[in-house]
Amino acid sequence: MELSERKMKILKAIIATYLKTGEPVGSRTISKDTDLHLSSATIRNEMADLEELGYIIQPHTSAGRIPSDLGYRYYVNLLMEENEEMHDREKEREKEHQDLINKMDRMEVVLKNVADKLAANTNYATMISTPQYNEAKLKFIQLSMVDSRRLLVVIVVGNETVKNVIMNVDDPLQNDEVLKLNILLNSFLQGLTLGDINLELVHTMKVQAGMHAGILEGIFQGIVDAIHEADNTKIYTSGTTNIFRYPELMDPDKTTELLDTLVDKKQLVKLVDETVSQEERHGIQVYIGNENQVQSLKDCSIVTATYKLKEGGTGTVGIIGPKRMDYRKVVRTLRNLTDDLDEIFNSEDIE
Repeated sequence: MELSERKMKILKAIIATYLKTGEPVGSRTISKDTDLHLSSATIRNEMADLEELGYIIQPHTSAGRIPSDLGYRYYVNLLMEENEEMHDREKEREKEHQDLINKMDRMEVVLKNVADKLAANTNYATMISTPQYNEAKLKFIQLSMVDSRRLLVVIVVGNETVKNVIMNVDDPLQNDEVLKLNILLNSFLQGLTLGDINLELVHTMKVQAGMHAGILEGIFQGIVDAIHEADNTKIYTSGTTNIFRYPELMDPDKTTELLDTLVDKKQLVKLVDETVSQEERHGIQVYIGNENQVQSLKDCSIVTATYKLKEGGTGTVGIIGPKRMDYRKVVRTLRNLTDDLDEIFNSEDIE
């Protein structure tokens, strides 16, 4: 027979308490030790119904109740269903994780190919940045035991950052314990930014984690590191030797400095940040000579545009050349590219 939700919760509470104590369970115990928020009288009425249905029995007069075989069977079936649901959710998370890894690998290939093709088509130096995710959000967390003493924590932030943390544990976790921690972490943290994770939330999670609360400390530190990593910008460049085509950029000292900038890329982050922060986002920005913030590029012109992925994240594409560059061609090329870039990221190959 299908039990009402209230009867099911009371039956589970009776069985869980009896398994722990080995003593018959009374209505007052259930009302004190559970979150049912029901009076003892209401619980007694429900227990009487459960006894009539054969799920619990009263071993002797004035005693509490204990589970019957039918009650145990109902309880075990519920556990099996819950474990199956947790297993299915775990499998789904594993699939999402693998899909994400594949997408990240493809994104890196796409970015490098875009830079190469731009350089070949324009005969200038080119750059393209990975997307920036402002206030990066947690996508999901996945725990799995590596061996009896080591726990692997996979933390996914935004749409491109994956951080793996190996934690040592004093006692090995059973599969159902790992599954429950996975559900706890993702239920509370999925979609949150670092600023959303406050002390009250952490305390609540630790209470629910019970004896495994200590494990959460290492996981929280991994989350902080992963979110900070998501804010780091990677830049891919191509066509750096194209600058040798233009005599005005061939001063030995300046050429060395310019090449160092394109190879080292750290100074280009300033350019990316400036482009992304412009009010006319996704428009074309042109920096001529002293207009750009990178000292080694003062003899160059830089034309940049931003692209935005459908799932979030904004990146920068830039073309670097002499001040006499073909602006019409460069602007047209960038405009066409940013119109098509989202489609490129969602295709298997770049044509």
